[in-house]
Amino acid sequence: MLIQKIKKAPSMYLGRHSIICLQAFLSGYSIAKHELGEQPTKQDSDFMLFHEWIRKRFNVQTSQSWANIILFYSEDESKALDKFFELLDEFIDRNSSEVLAEGELNVERAVQVVRS
Repeated sequence: MLIQKIKKAPSMYLGRHSIICLQAFLSGYSIAKHELGEQPTKQDSDFMLFHEWIRKRFNVQTSQSWANIILFYSEDESKALDKFFELLDEFIDRNSSEVLAEGELNVERAVQVVRS
């Protein structure tokens, strides 16, 4: 999973430990996939829900990106990136619980998230 690779070595992928760099990287990745004509994966589709989840998690009504919302509630870009990974884990766990609560057994669907 791409996000897990970035989590292990953020500076290698992003240039510096920054949530804004992560957002730019993931946006570029998404655009490249689209330009190549690739269809969104289930992971891609799941991550599209992350922005709305972040808005609800922080109880904000804004059009700001998920990265800017997390940054606003963080000390700096580096700490915001660390917070992103914590929140992503929470998001994945929450989705797993919701899917299981609905009686679905597709664990793969519940836990895969790649990018925004």
